[in-house]
Amino acid sequence: MTEHCDVLVIGAGPAGLAAACAAAAHGAKVVLVDMQPRAGGQVWRQDLRKPAVAAARAAFAELSARPDIRCLQQAQVVAARPGQILIEHAGTAMELHYRALVLATGARELLLPFPGWTLPGVTGAGALQALVKQGWPIAGKRVLVAGSGPLLLAAAATLHAHGAQVLAICEQAPAAQLRGFAMQLWRWPSKLIQAAGLRARLAGVPYRSGTWVRAASGDERVTEVEIESARGIERIACDHVAVGYGLVANTELAQQLGCELTVQDPHPHVRVDTRLMTSVADVYAAGEACGIGGVDTARIEGAMAGCFAAGADQEAEALRARRDHARAFAALLPRHFALRKQIHLAATPQTVVCRCEDVSLSQLQGHHDWRAAKLATRCGMGSCQGRICGAALAELRVFDSTRTASNAAHPTPVPPTPATTAHSARPPVFPTRLASLAGSFSSEGRAAEHDPAAQSKP
Repeated sequence: MTEHCDVLVIGAGPAGLAAACAAAAHGAKVVLVDMQPRAGGQVWRQDLRKPAVAAARAAFAELSARPDIRCLQQAQVVAARPGQILIEHAGTAMELHYRALVLATGARELLLPFPGWTLPGVTGAGALQALVKQGWPIAGKRVLVAGSGPLLLAAAATLHAHGAQVLAICEQAPAAQLRGFAMQLWRWPSKLIQAAGLRARLAGVPYRSGTWVRAASGDERVTEVEIESARGIERIACDHVAVGYGLVANTELAQQLGCELTVQDPHPHVRVDTRLMTSVADVYAAGEACGIGGVDTARIEGAMAGCFAAGADQEAEALRARRDHARAFAALLPRHFALRKQIHLAATPQTVVCRCEDVSLSQLQGHHDWRAAKLATRCGMGSCQGRICGAALAELRVFDSTRTASNAAHPTPVPPTPATTAHSARPPVFPTRLASLAGSFSSEGRAAEHDPAAQSKP
């Protein structure tokens, strides 16, 4: 199947919804593609028991009111090249041809290994929040939330609202850094109000700064977590441990299209110009794909990208001041929530770092680059395609030179650091059926790839 549109938007989170609606409002024929059954992305994921926030309800209502936006839900991106995206939708391969493309691919949670992190009951903070929204039974369960960043509060609030006993929120950043962050929130009143509201909903739940997870233990599932702070080491009985260290931009589709990336401490995001266009003509990016910025940034950049993609430059420029203000808030996060080296050193040589292929940290010893490690150990070759272990190893590399003598047994693998120049990743973007991959792309396009005479034709 083949379909043509003016503007194709990948991702139906806050950025993608804003981009699709903005482009359609300026006369473009829009197709919106998302892998979830409902729009909203991770941030606005449907909660089966609680109503959506007002901003999400407004965005969903606007989408429903626009018949000129074709929504393809539960659609998996298979492959991409400039001008075309191959997806799998309802068991069928479909080629989408576009005039302009908006990448609103969002982000995923950064998970870092520590002893016991593969036990059942140990999840990412955002992952447990998503599970609970979809009906995972959490009422009465003892949950410790730990890691770093403002998202811990949001995750804990969701768990608390669904009946979990949140034992504590353990933020690894020291109190001084948190005070410095809080003192600047007056510049963003909505953020200050949001933070105060979340904290009020969590009244009675201890919020412990300068505290981090060292290990989790249990026989068939987690029963105890070991934390460390200035008080020393403590062991807390629990049923669930939810640990998250922020977000990492999803850049795989951008890489396959050949878009340039930039690396920031040490994770990549898509490089865009002042018009939110990538290094590939007519391919725009918005939201977390351009660097972690939060829902407000995503909505503004999505609207800007949609306007630019539809040729409504003046309307897009009118949003620039708001976008710059939102990005200024995002710039505070890496400074005030920088991870301490104890977290990077938590994994022992026996700790599994690649959960898909059961590869321990010690098995990476002696490999000088990511390719060699993959060939020898299959690290990063499992069903998540290296999205978890790749990001973890990239994060761990930052402090390789600071490892102490007591941690000399730790290997220092070179993680998959993306180049800042154009790079084309191989398909599929996500695991898919062979039949869909075989359809990449049309027979005419495949013939041209293998026929020198066809390649020379205009």
